[in-house]
Amino acid sequence: MAGKKINPTLKMVLEFGPIVAFFAAYLKLRDQTVAIAGTEYDGFIVATAGFVPLIILTTAILWKLTGHISRMQIATVVLVVIFGGLSVWLNDDRFFKMKPTMIYLLFGGILGVGLLRGRSYLKLVMEEVMPLEDQGWMILTRRLTAFFLGLAVLNEVIWRFFSTDTWVYFKTFGLTAAIFVFFIFQGKVFSDYGIEEEDEEEEQA
Repeated sequence: MAGKKINPTLKMVLEFGPIVAFFAAYLKLRDQTVAIAGTEYDGFIVATAGFVPLIILTTAILWKLTGHISRMQIATVVLVVIFGGLSVWLNDDRFFKMKPTMIYLLFGGILGVGLLRGRSYLKLVMEEVMPLEDQGWMILTRRLTAFFLGLAVLNEVIWRFFSTDTWVYFKTFGLTAAIFVFFIFQGKVFSDYGIEEEDEEEEQA
C-alpha cells in the first residue's frame, strides 16, 4: 500500500538525518570519554546511544506523516535497536559495527529465498515505485541479492581490519554511495523492462 506524499526534502531529512547526526556526533566525541554511573564510554558508544532513539523517532514521524513504513525500514530499525542497544549495554562497539552486515545478510537472504522459489520478493515491496515486467524484476532481484551479500562481506572486512574512523566514513558515505551507484547502473534494466503508465491504462481500458 502506498503512503501519503510528503515534501521530498522533509522525507530525505527524516531518512538520512539520523545517519548524518551520528557522523557529526562521532566526529565531535571520538577523542572523548564520558563517565556514566561509574562506567567510561568512548565517543563512538555515546554517538551510538544517541543514534538509536533518533532513528526510532524519525521513523515514527515518517510513519505518522505518510501512513506507511516499508518492511525494509522496519527491519532496519529493529536491527539498529538490537545491535546498537547491545553495543551501549555491553560497552562494545563491535555489535553496532556488525549491524550493516546483519541488515544486508537479511535482505540478501530474503531475496535469495524468493529467487529459489522462482519469485521476486523485491517486486512485492517496490512494484508501485518502479513498475517492471516480471523478467526485469527477476534480473534486478538477482543483481540486488548479490550486491547485498557483497556489501555484507565488505562491511565485515572494513570493521575488522580497519580503524573505527574508516568504518564510520564507510558507513556514512560509502554504503549510501554504493547503493546510489548500483541503481544508476541498472538503467538498462529499467529502460528495457519498464512499464509505462500509458500502457497500464490501455490494458485496463
